[in-house]
Amino acid sequence: MNLAIMASGRGSNAAAILDAIANDHLDARAVALITNRENVGALDVARAHNVPSHAVPRRSYPSRNAQQRRMLELLQDSGADFVALAGFDAILRPFIVAAYPNRILNIHPSLLPAFAGGMAPVPQTEALRAGVTISGCTVHVVTDDLDAGPIVAQAAVPVLPGDTVDSLSDRILEQEHRVYPLALRWFAEDRVRIENGRVHIQSEESQALWPHPAP
Repeated sequence: MNLAIMASGRGSNAAAILDAIANDHLDARAVALITNRENVGALDVARAHNVPSHAVPRRSYPSRNAQQRRMLELLQDSGADFVALAGFDAILRPFIVAAYPNRILNIHPSLLPAFAGGMAPVPQTEALRAGVTISGCTVHVVTDDLDAGPIVAQAAVPVLPGDTVDSLSDRILEQEHRVYPLALRWFAEDRVRIENGRVHIQSEESQALWPHPAP
């Protein structure tokens, strides 16, 4: 797998993915990290792992389409055949999704389809407001429908009494770092089949992860 990562922030999920590659837990070659913002932590993560990085800020382009056309050029020039969105806060244009059908993954800090459509900490805030007892994160295939692509894996996180947005977010993030490299590994090892909008994994590993063994 020639993997490109797209990020917008501090890059903790990018770091988890790149650490998995470095530790031989993910058979992939990181060919590029692309951000839509300048001076973000994800660029430092890329440099620390010797991954070519590119900042493509919106202000440098006449339109969002032009900005994302440049991102697509960078993806293709890097030789990427798979893309991981790791805290990328822009909606991909259909021409990027079409260039990598079923080859773009995203991670979202809720158990989709619940609390879709917002970036952290919006889903965590909505979960607390709704009074749910279990939250978590979801790795899904990116389609033109926001946060509605086929679900690859989910990790559950109990909501504890007295949780704040920050405390819940921190525990969800721990599981994001666990589940995202695993989901990517299934694709890298050609264990994934997608039929009728559902993901099937040829593995004894579960697509449902728990912080502790399930009761």
